[in-house]
Amino acid sequence: MRTETDAFLGGRLKLRQPPRGAHRAGTDAVLLARLLVPAPGATLFDLGAATGAVGLASARLSEVGRVVLVERDPVLAALARENAAANGLDDRVAVIEADLLAPARQRREAGLEPDSADIVLTNPPFFESGMHRPSPIPQKATAHTFAAGGLDPWLRTCADLLRPGGRLGLVHRADALPACLDALRGRFGDYAVRPVHARAERPAIRVLIAGVKGSRAPLRLLPPLVLQDAAGNFTPEAEALHRGDTWPLP
Repeated sequence: MRTETDAFLGGRLKLRQPPRGAHRAGTDAVLLARLLVPAPGATLFDLGAATGAVGLASARLSEVGRVVLVERDPVLAALARENAAANGLDDRVAVIEADLLAPARQRREAGLEPDSADIVLTNPPFFESGMHRPSPIPQKATAHTFAAGGLDPWLRTCADLLRPGGRLGLVHRADALPACLDALRGRFGDYAVRPVHARAERPAIRVLIAGVKGSRAPLRLLPPLVLQDAAGNFTPEAEALHRGDTWPLP
């Protein structure tokens, strides 16, 4: 596969990715990587990791002890391994090829043990089959789409991998917020929800959601994150996030 190398976090992370037009990490990955602050020595899982942007950024910018990148596409998983090595992070980063929607026995055989993560970060596929026109690029179509009803088992796997009291962070389309909360109900609580707007006057395009496994604390709706000013430039907060200098949730 032809690849391109991109600089993330103000050049602190170099990432080999498929060429433009294919599935590539961008702002969503930056926001997700900066969503939760790992405690020193924590174990963090990046589920649906693709080329590893989220987990590798967390490894670069925090004192997390172990990062596990989980990706079912063998080509992307191979790129994730190369990216970990190229950035000098392979001593703390493992890559597991596994289907998150597979039965529990198959996930365990692949190395995904229950109650093994302190933090899980995930960017689930944004669409279910039949909800949109899939990309003509097979890899991109696969990354963006899963079978009808796939969000609930995806988030069930997240809960299975987290220890009690562990924290989940996810990014999704803004209009998917009700579906996300429905799938999280009974598994997580103490939600912090932050809408993400391309510009202040426009509707939200994304939501950042953080939750705690087993908690019954109520939901908190946080102030919006605005990415661009009226001229189309990054706002100071968005610029700081892309440099890796701040966190999107308090």
